[in-house]
Amino acid sequence: MTQLSQAEAFARIRLLRSPRIGPVTFAQLLARYGTGEAAVEALSNLAMAGGGHHQLAREEAVRREIDAVKRHGARYLFHDQPDYPQALTECEGAPPIITYKGDLSLASKPVVAMVGARNASAAAVKIARDFAQALSAEGFVVVSGLARGIDGAAHEGAFPHTVGVIASGIEIAYPPQHADLQERIASEGLLIAEQPPGTEPRGSHFPSRNRIIAGLALGTLVVEAAVKSGSLITARLAGEYGREVMAIPGSPLDARSHGCNHLIREGAVLVQEPSDVVELLSTFEGSPRSTFREPTSRFEPVPEDFEEASPADITDLLTTAPVAVDELIRQSGGSAAAVQLALLELEIAGRLERHAGGRVSLSSAP
Repeated sequence: MTQLSQAEAFARIRLLRSPRIGPVTFAQLLARYGTGEAAVEALSNLAMAGGGHHQLAREEAVRREIDAVKRHGARYLFHDQPDYPQALTECEGAPPIITYKGDLSLASKPVVAMVGARNASAAAVKIARDFAQALSAEGFVVVSGLARGIDGAAHEGAFPHTVGVIASGIEIAYPPQHADLQERIASEGLLIAEQPPGTEPRGSHFPSRNRIIAGLALGTLVVEAAVKSGSLITARLAGEYGREVMAIPGSPLDARSHGCNHLIREGAVLVQEPSDVVELLSTFEGSPRSTFREPTSRFEPVPEDFEEASPADITDLLTTAPVAVDELIRQSGGSAAAVQLALLELEIAGRLERHAGGRVSLSSAP
């Protein structure tokens, strides 16, 4: 799809901002109904079939959001538009809609993620800046999360060939001391936000931001990180997406290096020089779009002759403990498409929760 009508764009934004509609559910609804407008019309019936009800996002709230995006000089990008980063379409749960400012073409060039500790050592900050500068000179774009420490150094070193992914609305600078850097990236690099304007960063937003960072890149380099650092989440996601995971080793006496050393012990590529990264990713350089499979729908439309599997049947098989959807299909005796439809109805009704790894459970909410 190259161009969306205003009505379709509005419907998609409204759909995604509605309760219980995350990226996976959004993709399933569009795959089933074809358009956001049709999906919006179908929500009430889906919720009723699942034994509940559903409240759409208010139209006025969506209008205010669209006005705010324009006011801040940002643009929307939808997952099925040609400029949406090909690398990101390959990732489960990729954001259906993002807002951005700057040069979108940067996301289609060879990208490497650089992440690490906020309380990084002076040596690690210098390494991050030097690596980013060297990788930029080799034609790579550096993506990171605009946090203090390693992230900021990576952006500075690669500037202007850098992508900043933030956990807030497009106009909110976090941390505040990076407001100038964020504005420079928005003007001369590329700034991406998944959250709508006006959204302050929350703890739950950062894993989502990390999945975008990992998904945009051919590989993720962890410069310095403790074992419990959020950078290891980005590294884990990169591995799950089939991307390269790299780490710079550090002293066993410094807890800020234990995360990197752990990654190397678990199989991450040990990196000591920028040339190590260039050599590892050189296969992909210059043609990043060709290195990823074509995106495929994770929700097959229900055929006319599918074998029934009702929400009641599926509910009987579920508990609050997560179970794989494939296991539900085997135990229910219904077709995969019918089980997926029943799960969708239960989720829209607020009776189902989705978990990582394609697992689902009954909702724990009262």
